[in-house]
Amino acid sequence: MNVKNSSGLWVALLGGVLLWAGWPSSPLTLLLFVAWVPLLHLAETTSSWKRFFGLSYISLLIWNILTTWWITKASIPGGISAFLANSLIMCLPWLAYFFTRKFLNRLIAGLSLIVYWMTFEWMHLNWELSWPWLTLGNAFALHPNWVQWYEYTGVAGGSLWILLSNVLVHNVFLRYQEEGRSPGYFKLAAAWVLTLGVPVILSVLTKQNLTLEHNKYNVVIVQPNYDPWDTKFAAGKEEMQLQELIALSQKQMDANTALVVWPETAVPYAVLEDQLKENRFLTPLWAFLRDYPHMNLLTGLEGRRLFPTRVSRYAQKLPDGGFVEGYNSAALFDSATIQIYHKSKLVPGPEVLPAFLGFMGPLFEKFGGTMGGYARDTTGRVLQTANHTFNITPAICYESIYGGYLSTFNQKGANLICVITNDGWWGNTPGYRQHMQYARLRAIESRKWVARSANTGISCFIDPYGNIIQQLPWNRKGVLKQTVAAFVSETFYTRHGDWLFCMAAIAALAFLLFLLYKTFFRKRQSTQKTS
Repeated sequence: MNVKNSSGLWVALLGGVLLWAGWPSSPLTLLLFVAWVPLLHLAETTSSWKRFFGLSYISLLIWNILTTWWITKASIPGGISAFLANSLIMCLPWLAYFFTRKFLNRLIAGLSLIVYWMTFEWMHLNWELSWPWLTLGNAFALHPNWVQWYEYTGVAGGSLWILLSNVLVHNVFLRYQEEGRSPGYFKLAAAWVLTLGVPVILSVLTKQNLTLEHNKYNVVIVQPNYDPWDTKFAAGKEEMQLQELIALSQKQMDANTALVVWPETAVPYAVLEDQLKENRFLTPLWAFLRDYPHMNLLTGLEGRRLFPTRVSRYAQKLPDGGFVEGYNSAALFDSATIQIYHKSKLVPGPEVLPAFLGFMGPLFEKFGGTMGGYARDTTGRVLQTANHTFNITPAICYESIYGGYLSTFNQKGANLICVITNDGWWGNTPGYRQHMQYARLRAIESRKWVARSANTGISCFIDPYGNIIQQLPWNRKGVLKQTVAAFVSETFYTRHGDWLFCMAAIAALAFLLFLLYKTFFRKRQSTQKTS
């Protein structure tokens, strides 16, 4: 390997390491404001698109592996496939930028990179193999005081902030190399400083304009702490788990407890959803609800429904000729009624696979999933407590990283976000910590309280500013109680969703059309010259 090739490789590695080093739960978030500069440098100094593609792929693969290595706890082949595929898709906006910059000045070309990348993030939020864990705007979850303006932009604003900073600092360095301390250099440097500082100032001003409300009703969240690989789904231990969930709940309940929240799949049985009241295994649960008629229970369960014919590709055929659909469900119970929501944003691999990847089903079946995949609700379903105290957004596990999707619940009158999850599959890794931190951004976007019940942790209450008010640590059994307000107002973001991503997609389309035109025009000129 010659010196030039070796230098490019080290630059690519540096970019991947910087992205990882600035990601939650690392405190080095500021690194992200310069973490893309190595790839911008490679785009500037590499003449071959194939070489640039290879170097950018290495950089993005390093970022994916170092930041989300813990997904291999589910399946090593599945995790490796995710690293390779996600890194490949991430290269597409960089390749589009590499070609676009040939026809535009550096600063305008840098703007094309911003909208290309944001369009990629938006698409990654909305297709079947969705994996928005590394959306750049998620990186500020550790610093809610920096991004109180997410109530207007959602995480798209954070992605724009990071990308714009990187484009500007790269241009500052290049301008200094070319012109020294020229007026142009100082203008770009000033623009970069303003880019870093103005959003923080806006965040402080936004927060000062908020007023928290209070009421007398409280919410109780339970963390049972069952190992999903060993205890939780072990045959013969279901009744013990259910009784312990009830006992833990009763430790903190009082006359003002309007809602108790149990984690994802807390009901340790696969149950027919239209026969819940007849299910003898749930007799202790119904007795518990009758003893506390003023209280509502939100719990996760693994639901089933029977059908005489196949109703979807997820329905599995039974020996009697009928079909059964499986769901990862959230159920709201009171002493008389049941409301059920089926998880809609499903985890690629364990919970859903496109038809062309169906052969990978056995790799994920043991990871709390099904061979055929779960069916889903096609729209957000607000769960309303019997006394009308809370209208609940039921975010089941992975769904809590979809700000735009959760905003649709707020548009329907939701006033409390309840996250129910089981992060024990990942073990004591950065995965569960990142997942909890992301929930803080949902609180800011919607200005709603978040009650988060996690099987093995971290269970917590998060206020509408994104501050963690109470929490239970990882791998500890416990219960929390918190008086929370039911906020009915909407934010700009919950009214309009991912509007900023949509605007970026329109701009990206314009850049791509320009790129196609210039490429076609240049080829036509070349043909005319040779003819």
